[in-house]
Amino acid sequence: MDAINWGYFVIMVTAMAVGFGLSRWTQSRLPLPPSQRWGIALGAFVGAMFGAKLPFLFEDWERFLDGFSWFSNGKTILTGMAGGYLGVEVAKWTMDIRVRTGDSFVVPTAAAIAVGRLGCFHAGCCFGKPTDLPWGCVFPTIDMLPRHPTQVYEAGFHFVCVLVFLWCYQRGWFPGQLAKIYLITYALFRFATEWLRPELPIYAGLTGYQVASLVMVGLFSWLLWRDLKLGTKPDLRQETA
Repeated sequence: MDAINWGYFVIMVTAMAVGFGLSRWTQSRLPLPPSQRWGIALGAFVGAMFGAKLPFLFEDWERFLDGFSWFSNGKTILTGMAGGYLGVEVAKWTMDIRVRTGDSFVVPTAAAIAVGRLGCFHAGCCFGKPTDLPWGCVFPTIDMLPRHPTQVYEAGFHFVCVLVFLWCYQRGWFPGQLAKIYLITYALFRFATEWLRPELPIYAGLTGYQVASLVMVGLFSWLLWRDLKLGTKPDLRQETA
């Protein structure tokens, strides 16, 4: 059995604690009882875990069918975020919740991912292609070549998102649409930075993550356009049936 990377473990636990702590604050403003808030949180967690594993399950149907893939390594934040969004929508549908809750998830999610990506940097995973740039980092887990610290790039992106979306959330800007805007922005960022990652192309010179990014941009742009066209209500206001 491989030794536990305690540094990575501590950072990831910190990431979860940061996300949980911030979500307690943002969701305290929702006009919902604790049971419904926990139900939504559970939907987000289950959806995110399923979405994060989905690309790897398609790669190995045998391990998917015997259940092993669910507990093995391999997760991706990109589809995990989309899965979390879907999980929240399913949870709200089952509990007949009509309050917009997406805005309350953006800052906690961005903060948790920002800290978690520093864990990836510490563990030497999710690195980029070799580079001659002065900030290139050597990851002994692969070779001794300086590489793009794509984990740090992504951590920086999400830290900026924390500041930007916190500003928007506190001022009531784009009510009910912050989650969609965040997902679109991240998908565009991931599409661009995939050129710096050593992933193999699968279609038209694009990696699987780039294809997934384009699908996410298209889907959430359509959802955003639909909501703006129909008109939206503030995030904390109860919708009428």
